[in-house]
Amino acid sequence: MNKTITWLTPDGDRDWFPPLDQALDEPEGLLAAGGDLSPERLLAAYRRGIFPWYSAGQPVLWWSPNPREVLVPREFKCARSLAKTLRNRGFEVTFDREFAEVVRACAAKRENSAGTWITPEMLAAYCRMFDRGHAHSVEVRLQGQLVGGLYGVLLGRVFFGESMFSRERDASKVALAHLVERSLVADVQLIDCQLATPHLRSLGSKAISRREFSGLVATATTGPDAPLFAAA
Repeated sequence: MNKTITWLTPDGDRDWFPPLDQALDEPEGLLAAGGDLSPERLLAAYRRGIFPWYSAGQPVLWWSPNPREVLVPREFKCARSLAKTLRNRGFEVTFDREFAEVVRACAAKRENSAGTWITPEMLAAYCRMFDRGHAHSVEVRLQGQLVGGLYGVLLGRVFFGESMFSRERDASKVALAHLVERSLVADVQLIDCQLATPHLRSLGSKAISRREFSGLVATATTGPDAPLFAAA
């Protein structure tokens, strides 16, 4: 079947996206382009298992890769070295205290990287999501300094991870470990990791099919948000 990219207009129906099986095979998972980053469109995308990912100078690109990398909270692998770090390193972990700073840190240029996909428009969009209670952050500090963290979107019992950063060894792993700990208590069913990396695989992430992922998301995002950040 010949597949073509679907173009969305900024003033079009923000709740509409093409069927996921129309996503391109090359580049893998590219489903649509255009539209905007309004909270309404972003929420509609996440509820379908779609996320935005693009570089400066490009239109907004919408993705639904197959397979999809996920982390089931109960399958999180806490290595002995990480457990020791959690006990002894002296990291302080908070939630939703410095959302914008976490996103900016995730957007900062990293070694061996040509740039960032977290554009100023993306930062503004997710800050709007945070203001509406949909986006959240985990902050990791050492001696009062922000040294690691992650952010993403919570819908129902799914946390859609967007990005993480680390300025100290294992700081991003510490953030994820605390997110998992809360997820187990709050009955979060799935942490979306989007794409596989050796770092995530070492922590227990796995690949599932697009069809399985979208089915899980459809079921797990129908009810109220899990109290994942209620005590933040």
